Amino acid sequence: MQDRYDELYRAFRWQVPARYNIARACCGAWAGDRSRFALYWEDESGAQAAYSFWDIQVAANRLSNALAGLGVKRGDRVAIILPQRPETAIAYMAIFQMGAIALPLSHLFGPEALEYRIHHAGACVALVEPTTIASLWAVKDRLPGLRHVIGVGGARESGVLPYEDLMLKASSGFTPVETAADDPAIIIYTSGTTGAPKGALQAHRLVIGNLSGFVHSHDFFPQRGDVFWSPADWAWAGGLFDALLPTWAFGLPILGYRGRFDAERAYYLLEKYGIRNSFLFPTALKLMMKAVPRPREKYALNLRSVMSAGEAVGATVIEWAREELGVTLNEMFGQTEINYVVGNCQAAWPVKPGSIGRAYPGHRVAVIDEQGRELPAGELGEIAIHRSWGDQHDPVFFLEYWKNPEATRGKFIGDWGCTGDQAKRDEDGYFWYQGRSDDVIKSAGYRIGPAEIESCLVKHPAVANAAVIGKPDEARGAIVKAFVVLQPGVAGNGKLIEDIQAHVRGRLAPYEYPREIEFIAALPMTTTGKVQRKELRKLEETKLAGK
Repeated sequence: MQDRYDELYRAFRWQVPARYNIARACCGAWAGDRSRFALYWEDESGAQAAYSFWDIQVAANRLSNALAGLGVKRGDRVAIILPQRPETAIAYMAIFQMGAIALPLSHLFGPEALEYRIHHAGACVALVEPTTIASLWAVKDRLPGLRHVIGVGGARESGVLPYEDLMLKASSGFTPVETAADDPAIIIYTSGTTGAPKGALQAHRLVIGNLSGFVHSHDFFPQRGDVFWSPADWAWAGGLFDALLPTWAFGLPILGYRGRFDAERAYYLLEKYGIRNSFLFPTALKLMMKAVPRPREKYALNLRSVMSAGEAVGATVIEWAREELGVTLNEMFGQTEINYVVGNCQAAWPVKPGSIGRAYPGHRVAVIDEQGRELPAGELGEIAIHRSWGDQHDPVFFLEYWKNPEATRGKFIGDWGCTGDQAKRDEDGYFWYQGRSDDVIKSAGYRIGPAEIESCLVKHPAVANAAVIGKPDEARGAIVKAFVVLQPGVAGNGKLIEDIQAHVRGRLAPYEYPREIEFIAALPMTTTGKVQRKELRKLEETKLAGK
């Protein structure tokens, strides 16, 4: 294929207007056409619904008026503790067009997680549903600043305001406030891998900053007939910045599904709704690969593009998707604070299996050392993104960490935004992800990234999933240890350990094979589907301390 990367990268210019509002760009601009669908929705009970952009806009207007009646003003924080459901998307649009700040919180959060974030952000109103109200109610008395709680879908407690009643009483007309592109719109709390979770304050312009990566990772989205779906929670950057908002920025429909991820159900949804574009976590793809290895023999799939991010995908999954889903996965890299900056676009440049891709047009990305110096090709360092794109500011950057100026300063070395992720860059500009900075294993003088080893382990027929850490070792500093989840019906024993070790040793460098393997029922995961290697390291430290 022709490699168009240099042409696209050099020609790119950002178009960021001085005045910009997410609700206007992602809903209001399309609401004039009452036949333009915005959202298809169903839940695991079988309930279904469909909404046009006009429907979403009218509902958002009513909710904006209801919130204003509860005293919500420009700059106030409103918590959304809801899964993928229509009211979630409506709430975002309502909050944005008021000039208020959305505080998305995962429906999986327990009481303490909610208490910390709501208190720290100073939210004055929260929206809950039946699955989330109990966690909030357990700590509500410790949140004096939370003046009102709105119950969606029948969520009831004393003092909770029924969403449906508020909407019935509210006017369907609302005049959106004027916002600058740099005005704050969202606070998303990071997963807190180091210290307490930090609230990344994002501006309205973040949608624009995500579009270059979104368009390229979906092979020049939008195309005629495109319909999007992702199981990624709309409370996280993945579901919000990589799915819901960019899809609506182009006036196209997205599928929302309220329910736990299930591989067979994922195929059912892809077929039923004729999904053409999807963002699927590597963990989800692995589950789908293992559950139905040859899906097109069972399901009529219509996929045009699939993006994957959150963990290294690995060559194994990429090869399977190409053969069995009929798409070349476009891997992507980003993080809550500086999202969608590196990735692939198989329609415009070759995909190298195992690489997370090249810097997307509009983003200057490098591998740097601890002093902020760019490293040459082949050297391991930290992925960093520069604040500028030529003579322009890169709009993808977050504004600051909420109430944490020290952490904001610590995110940067000069004008480089640091990710805390390790990679190598090759001569062609492709980045090869090696893991979080604290995931890199230093063994006998070698710096070893876990991603390549994990990808190799998953190729073994007995292995369903795997995670790799460094285990402290007196002689080597650390040894490679693998935690392995076996396929159903497979029994772990010494012979299988030797077989898996030989499998890796025969495919990777001799120093990379796992000298120790432990079979485990399930890997510790974040709510966004990332393996928590730090929990495995803690497990290992506890064992060593007990000896």
